[in-house]
Amino acid sequence: MPAAPNRRAVTVILLVPLIATISLWAFSWPAARIAPRDLPVGVAGAAPAADQLQRQFEQRAGAFEIHRYDDEAAARDAIEDRVVYGAVVVTEEGPRLLTASAASPVVSQLLTEAAKGAAPSGTAVPVTDVVAAPEADPRGAALGASILPLALAGVAAGAMVTVMRLRGARAAVALVGAAGLVGIVATAVAHSWLGVVTGDWWTEAGAVGLTVLAISSGVAGLAALVGSMGIGVGALLMVLLGNSFSGVTSAPELLPEPVGTIGQWLPPGAGGSLLRSVAFFDGAAAGGAALTLTAWALLGLAAVLIGGRRQPEAGRPAELPGRRREPVLTG
Repeated sequence: MPAAPNRRAVTVILLVPLIATISLWAFSWPAARIAPRDLPVGVAGAAPAADQLQRQFEQRAGAFEIHRYDDEAAARDAIEDRVVYGAVVVTEEGPRLLTASAASPVVSQLLTEAAKGAAPSGTAVPVTDVVAAPEADPRGAALGASILPLALAGVAAGAMVTVMRLRGARAAVALVGAAGLVGIVATAVAHSWLGVVTGDWWTEAGAVGLTVLAISSGVAGLAALVGSMGIGVGALLMVLLGNSFSGVTSAPELLPEPVGTIGQWLPPGAGGSLLRSVAFFDGAAAGGAALTLTAWALLGLAAVLIGGRRQPEAGRPAELPGRRREPVLTG
């Protein structure tokens, strides 16, 4: 066998197990290490009962980030503003737990168990779901599963623009147009048909479209700068790391550090957070995620435009340096 095919065969034999190993690590390790890490939780009520409850939470070092509130109304406002995931309110009848399953059903269950453990033995802890997940998706499974298709759609758009040799402004318009249509179609499915998101329809479509644009322009931008290899790098970054580190199925604060933080810097994680904010919390705490996605989209589109200027347009051969076309001579 020739040497070149042998090298390619060895590359396949070694590269596929490496990708499989990295994939298993990226998806399995965070899932196996889920636990609260500085999880924002509120404690409301008058001292000294509230102080005692706070000390019980703080016994789990590094697990919770405690926010104190004067009363139940202030704690509810903090939950609706996505400052905390839930709060324990100390009353004369005993502790009461406020949760927001729309923010994370996993965290709601975790807080319910923690509140019962912190309460005196035999004391019932009533639970109030301040911002409940929709009836069509009470466990948040559909919302969590939606991020991977959006990531795949973004990667596909970036790859197609590259393979079809679209350059410059044409590539940018194609990416923006595809992302906008994905936002409309995805919202029609998730909101109008399945009912798993319940916010303002067009705001949700905009959040989905911005997420797809951030992913697709990132992939196309990498390909425009470094060549077709950029498609593979972008796909690994967005699908392998971005999806597995997003924390959409649980919460960023439940993932090992720095996985949770990295996930929110990548478009899939930021997109999941943005969609949850606009779908259930009237846009509360959406600014950071929207800014992250906008930065990815602008940087990616800028790379596409810069790369288009550096490369000749498709179907038009580059002219050799120092060679000048002569006019056709007629006899």
